[in-house]
Amino acid sequence: MTRRAVTRRVLLRRARQRVQNSGNFSLNRLIPNILTLLALCAGMTAIRFALQEKFELAVIAIMVAAVLDGIDGRIARFLKATTVLGAQLDSLSDFVSFGVAPSVLLYIWSLSALNGFGWAVVVIFAMCCALRLARFNAQLGTEPPAFAYNFFVGVPAPAAAFIAIMPMMLSFQLGDALFRSAFLNIIVLGGVAALMVSRTPTYSFKRFRVKRDWVVPTLIVIGALAAFITTEPWATLSMIGLLYLGSIPASYLAYLKLRRAAGERRAIQPGSF
Repeated sequence: MTRRAVTRRVLLRRARQRVQNSGNFSLNRLIPNILTLLALCAGMTAIRFALQEKFELAVIAIMVAAVLDGIDGRIARFLKATTVLGAQLDSLSDFVSFGVAPSVLLYIWSLSALNGFGWAVVVIFAMCCALRLARFNAQLGTEPPAFAYNFFVGVPAPAAAFIAIMPMMLSFQLGDALFRSAFLNIIVLGGVAALMVSRTPTYSFKRFRVKRDWVVPTLIVIGALAAFITTEPWATLSMIGLLYLGSIPASYLAYLKLRRAAGERRAIQPGSF
């Protein structure tokens, strides 16, 4: 057999192997979707704990879902395993974990005292979460302006769920006297629902970069937060939630400043008149 014939047989064998393996996925490519499904399981488990009135465990389950939701996309990009299926599955998981679970939890914990009115606010929160996720999916594949890369449009679903259950976390630390009030939770849940569907720019933190001189202080702060979360979890998480709420006006002002600067740069470019 000539050398040319051997080379041709090898190439044909490799081509057949590629065709046979074209419908298969490596386990690494499935890891992001596995994490997304685990986040969905955590959200469903939060509902189960709420029905059993194990409210602290329910909050922890929602936090676990938020952590898994925060890392599945990054792992997908790192492994170059981003797919349309993964993006849609992530949104469905977010709706259950951060739209349905926290609202049902708050209804059982507090809003059931208002009967039908409390349930109506719960439904509105879930609908706003669905609308926010649908709007996010509709924008996939479209490039935002360069100055808007570090911003979300509206409050993202995990952050909204975190803010919504903040009164519950504060009650774990300070007692139910004030924070279990149905009227307080109606105001919080309705306000968070409005923020989700609003056009308010909020920091995404996805492209956050730490300067070289700030690496050590940043590590110290993260270590301190980890220590406080293990010793005083509810007070620490509530403080983080308050800091995030405080960042919303700051993000709005920063967005306006960047948009204004971008408009001025376009105005002075040659040929823009």
